[in-house]
Amino acid sequence: MNDASCGNAKLGHVWREFCEELAQAGDVLMREEAPGAAIDQAEGLRYLSRLTRTALNMLVDSADPDFPRLFLLCDDKIKIGADNPDNLYQQCVVSADREYRITGKRNTVPYFSIGSKANRYATDGTMASTGEIEFADMEFGPDGSFKIVVSKDEKPGNWLPMSDDTSLLIVRQTFDDKKTQVPADVRIERIGPGPETPLVLRPEQIESQLKGAAQWVRGTANTFADWSEWFKAQPNRIYDGDQAVFYRAGGDPNIWYGHIYFDLQPGEALVIRATPPECRMWNFQLDNWWMESLDHVNNPHVWINGSMARYEPDGSVIVVCADTDPGFANWIDLAGHREGTGLWRWLGAKDHPVPQVEVVRL
Repeated sequence: MNDASCGNAKLGHVWREFCEELAQAGDVLMREEAPGAAIDQAEGLRYLSRLTRTALNMLVDSADPDFPRLFLLCDDKIKIGADNPDNLYQQCVVSADREYRITGKRNTVPYFSIGSKANRYATDGTMASTGEIEFADMEFGPDGSFKIVVSKDEKPGNWLPMSDDTSLLIVRQTFDDKKTQVPADVRIERIGPGPETPLVLRPEQIESQLKGAAQWVRGTANTFADWSEWFKAQPNRIYDGDQAVFYRAGGDPNIWYGHIYFDLQPGEALVIRATPPECRMWNFQLDNWWMESLDHVNNPHVWINGSMARYEPDGSVIVVCADTDPGFANWIDLAGHREGTGLWRWLGAKDHPVPQVEVVRL
């Protein structure tokens, strides 16, 4: 054994420092604009616990760019930044001075994209795109198989660019119906020079990882709290904001994002009317104040997409967000919330009509 493996280095203070820094993320619950209702505060506590779980997975267990590991950033419980109920989100930590090969099979998922990102959520709340590729850009084998090379230098065939500050890949798979459509198979490996096995964990490495995880939780929680406060300034209407802001936070450039803040009194409902343009897909979801999607696994009425919707004779759609089903239009369940956020998406549309919103009493 070498000195590093057998030396005496008690690290209890590192854990305490991690917990103290993580505790600072709880300040988001005390923001002046954050709702004080029991449901919103309880969901905020749960949200911080979920962010902590995914931060540790990403920045401790899945943080080695030489041995890339695809993991679910969001799942049926972990929810971040108006996560799409129709999506499967996977992420992978990478390094810009490496090269990678992604292989897989497309199967029947309608929309699949991979973006390389500069992940700065821990510092300035951004996740700028450094490269994008999707099914429409790719070549496939006769059986639907594909191969993508990820690198800074351009490669023949399917190529996903990285830049000097790329640190993360995001895989988005979007479904019309998750129950019947099959996700693409996706695998990733480093190619080129590098260690054959992971290096022995060093104290300074885990200390840095834990510190980064605490910073990421605080940065992510505050980023989307800022967004909720922006949207709250224009309640009960689609937020009139710069789409570039959403793309800098990791959004897909193929999507138009129409965020909304709802603020309703008992007995009130939100009525949204829109005529879908020619597009590949669209959907609408309700989220809580923390911008978590609601429980779409156990409640099928908290979101709707283009294949689920009932259309009016003129091709428009009417969505009613209310405590109970009003018996007309497409019902979205408020699920106990009087205020919160929501998101309308047009995917692959050339035109982006803004849905019209009004508050009514039922």
